[in-house]
Amino acid sequence: MLLSPAAQSRIGSHTTTSGGLAKAALPYADAAGSEAVQVYVSNSRGWALPPGDPAQDTLFRDGCGERGIPAYVHASLLVNLGSPTTLTLERSVDTLTHALARGAAIGATGVVFHAGSSVVPEHDDKAMHQVREALLPMLDRAAAAGLPRLLVEPTAGGGRSLASRMGDLAAYLAAVEGHPWLGVCFDTCHAWAAGHDLATPGGMTTTLDALVAAAGPGSLRLIHANDSKDDCGSARDRHETIGEGRIGAAAFAELFTHPATAGVPVIVETPTEKHEGHAADIALLKSLRPE
Repeated sequence: MLLSPAAQSRIGSHTTTSGGLAKAALPYADAAGSEAVQVYVSNSRGWALPPGDPAQDTLFRDGCGERGIPAYVHASLLVNLGSPTTLTLERSVDTLTHALARGAAIGATGVVFHAGSSVVPEHDDKAMHQVREALLPMLDRAAAAGLPRLLVEPTAGGGRSLASRMGDLAAYLAAVEGHPWLGVCFDTCHAWAAGHDLATPGGMTTTLDALVAAAGPGSLRLIHANDSKDDCGSARDRHETIGEGRIGAAAFAELFTHPATAGVPVIVETPTEKHEGHAADIALLKSLRPE
């Protein structure tokens, strides 16, 4: 299936912000050939919530607008709305609230967060209710204020994950009554680690079909394109350069042929050490994208 130019997926990468949001991210995006960007607005593995620099925010927002590239925020990896620890839950809510506000300030389209985990068996029955109580008010406020959408990202599995397999999304979204301000971010490495065989011909299509069946048409709002260092079903989230891992380049070509991915931005989060940035991954994905 060929996509019309309007339906083409924009391809970019997670982008450095070290030294200043606009100062670092925009040149990086330009050098990589990015058509979309994703950034952290707080420490990826910490709870500190920095206020940001209004001047850099404006430069970044205007720079993305001039380039015609959408921006996304990835919330801290510590966020877990299903946690049995009260302090972790409170900090998770504060972190997402902060990410939404910062996302609005920089003109972001969405805020990605991991689906979370109940951690221990005795918390399984409470975790999803906890997700509902935490997310519903936040989604209502974000929708009313026109803030970025929240995008739940299924995890790599293991550790009593609340959503790792595509079918798990049905219960997760049902917990917030299918709220229109909650979308889905699909990570290829996570799906592979959770047991979805994307490498077999037709495997990517089957997985995306399962996502649509569980979450509904139009729910897919962002894609994280990452190859994997590990075997399918490993529950290990170790990203690899596109085409150099266990998933392989053919699966990513198949991804672009699925109707659910039409027009959905694609963000690369692959290691940069071997190739000095994400330019090679982005160029490869562009070559696999139907013109």
